[in-house]
Formats: sequence, C-alpha cells, structure tokens
Amino acid sequence: MTLDDILTAAPVLPVVTIGAAEQAVPLARALLAGGLPALEITLRTPCALEAVRRIRAEVEGCQVGVGTVRSDEDLDRAAQAGARFAVSPGLPPGLGQGPLPLPLLPGVMTPTEAMAAAERGYTRLKLFPAREAGGAALLQALAGPLPELRFCPTGGLGEDDLPRFLALPNVLCIGGSWLAPAAALERGEWAQIEARARRAVAIAAGAPAAPATPGGPSAAGEEDPGAAITEPRP
Repeated sequence: MTLDDILTAAPVLPVVTIGAAEQAVPLARALLAGGLPALEITLRTPCALEAVRRIRAEVEGCQVGVGTVRSDEDLDRAAQAGARFAVSPGLPPGLGQGPLPLPLLPGVMTPTEAMAAAERGYTRLKLFPAREAGGAALLQALAGPLPELRFCPTGGLGEDDLPRFLALPNVLCIGGSWLAPAAALERGEWAQIEARARRAVAIAAGAPAAPATPGGPSAAGEEDPGAAITEPRP
C-alpha cells in the first residue's frame, strides 16, 4: 500500500499519543468502526512502538503509522514494530537520505522547505504546524507554483476546518488529535471516539453530522500532539 493509498483512504488521519499499550487495540477498533482506517501514533511515550505491534497483530484493516520521527533510527525501529508509514515534524539533512524502510511523510512549514523536500523526492508533505504556518490560505497559494505537491495539514486543526481544507486540490487529508483526546483514552471512551470518527467522515462528505458528545472536549481547533510534549520522548 502506497502513502497515497493510506492518506486518501479517509479524510482525517487521527494523531494519537498513547499513554498505555492497552489503549491501542480498542482505540484502533473504534476509529476503524467509525470509518477511519489509518492512524498515526506519536513516538512520544515509551509504549508507542508496543502499541504499533499490538495493532498490527490484532486489528485487521488498520493502517498504523508512527509520528514524531526525527532520525533514521526512528524509521528502522518503526518498521521493525510493523508500522506502515512514518510522519516527521520536519526534514533535517540527516533524515531519510538513504533507502527508506517505510514511506515517510515529512513536515514542512514554508515554501522554501516544501521546495527543498521536493528536490529530495518528497512530494507528499505534512504542513506543520498548519494553523500557525498560514493554514488553508498558504496551501491555496502553494497550489499554483508547486502543483505537484500534496499535503496533510496538521497542528491546531479541528472538525470545523474539514470543509475548507478538503476543498483544496493539494490536500489529501488533514491530521489531528481531536478524535482521540487524552482524557477519552484514559477513561476508555471508545464509543465516543467512534462517534467522533463518524462525525468527521460525515462532515467531510458534506452530510449532516450528529451533534458532538455533550460535555466532551471541543472538536474545533484542538492542538495536535506535536505542538507540545507531554511526556519524555524515548
């Protein structure tokens, strides 16, 4: 399965920081049931790679990747754990220079960074942090001079951003953490997570969506886990 296959399988790529490996399988099943077959688990907690292993072993049909990749060592470890793809917040010179063990979606924030990534052969990019970088207006401006590039904007986005971003010709999907906030993971609120996923899919399709769960966290403009480190990275 190619990176394009993964990023176009659904309108949203959930970005999740797993606090305990036991959360991984029910989380992946909830997202899959809600219509989101791919997810990104950030390498920000010690159990992240174990979570990837469990999902690969127990959740058929889920395309699990890793985020917060910062080195080729991270790529190798992710591939060994069974990750299908990898996402990085940037593209430093030492990352992804040689043969890749799995597809990489590198992060960029400016036109210069996007052009530099394209020169290295990367035409599928993560705009990060998307809101601070300029959001939909920046992506629309890039579509003219850099038509070959496609993006997964991530960082500070929520379900209210879906129609605006997905209408752009150079956006494959958007990434975000509002679907599986930390509090919902800790409480095991898998039905709520599934409902959030279904709502996102419905909004992306232009269909009337069910109201957000009363008393739940706001789905609009939540921060991506990449915006702040809550636990030491291994």
